[in-house]
Amino acid sequence: MERFSWTRFQAILRKEFQQIIRDRPSIGLAIGMPVMLLLLFGYAVNTDVDHLPAVVWDQSMSQDSRAFISALRNSTYLDPDYHVRGYDEIGRYLDSADARVAVIIPPDYGKQVQGNGSATIQVLVDGSDPTAARAAMNAVQTVGFNAGWDVQAERLAAQGGEKPRLPVQVETRVWYNPDMKSAVFNVPGLIGLILQNVVAMLTAFSMVREKERGTMEQLVVTPIRPAELMLGKLLPFVFIGFVSLTMVLLIGIYWFEVPPKGSVVLLFFLSTLFLITILAVGLLVSTVAKTQLQAMQMTFLLILPSILLSGFVFPRETMPAFLQGLGGMLPLTYFLIIVRGIFLKGVGLQYLWKETLLLSGFAIGLFFLAAKKFRKNLD
Repeated sequence: MERFSWTRFQAILRKEFQQIIRDRPSIGLAIGMPVMLLLLFGYAVNTDVDHLPAVVWDQSMSQDSRAFISALRNSTYLDPDYHVRGYDEIGRYLDSADARVAVIIPPDYGKQVQGNGSATIQVLVDGSDPTAARAAMNAVQTVGFNAGWDVQAERLAAQGGEKPRLPVQVETRVWYNPDMKSAVFNVPGLIGLILQNVVAMLTAFSMVREKERGTMEQLVVTPIRPAELMLGKLLPFVFIGFVSLTMVLLIGIYWFEVPPKGSVVLLFFLSTLFLITILAVGLLVSTVAKTQLQAMQMTFLLILPSILLSGFVFPRETMPAFLQGLGGMLPLTYFLIIVRGIFLKGVGLQYLWKETLLLSGFAIGLFFLAAKKFRKNLD
């Protein structure tokens, strides 16, 4: 059996680099797509709910009702900019989506607050967006609770009593992302998603392009061995993957201000493992697809489940067991745990060894499967 020839391997490697450099659209795709996707997703995928437009029907028109509206505005969750005088106007604002929340203050609000009575504020929330609706309800309930507590404290103080204390108090602290910003959670996840999409697509396209141009048959009839051809074609995409990884890391750190708390060396090391896995996916797609259109369609079959089932946006723990199982078959699922662990928690391999082992299993299994099918096609 003929041994691996470094000369033939270097020839394929040189030919592949020259082909990539001459292919301007592919270079633009490799450089431009990661930047575009990170900026696009970094701003668009935002679950923070702030400054929801709100409409207010203040029937009291008292100092206390104005203080309550001011407290709503200061919460930054709501912008009570619209003022109306009836339910009909409220309906129009909610129907047109100009307002997402309606706050209705009763006529006797000021009288009840200043006396010993109890005032009830009605809140109507547009529930077509459950996330925004929950945030709005929590904001109004919190403001209402604080307002009621302050009034009760003032009443007791006026009667000469001590300032009341709640029988149960809850002290909460948020670790890893104290401000609970979406960007801090999304940007590390985008690194994995972008790497997967760009590298898998470019690898699949490169192999299929050889089939479409008929140059694959020319390569097969040469003395080059399948291993030399496969490695020579894949290594340039490892380089492209590192360039993409470095770019999205720099943008994430300096543009979105999300620096990694853990080891950058470990991040690059485990990203290399993920790159090998994705290269194998791209190679596997290229062995099945016969045209670039088929390769693109197959790649998109991977992209959509990755966004929905990997935990990139939605927590996997809340999904049905069947969908959790499907998500467990995606390498991105484990890389997201790794990259978020390093970025947000600053943890090392002692906490990430399970995901690292699973990702290694994916890399080895997929690479051998793709290589076997690739060799079979060449033979």
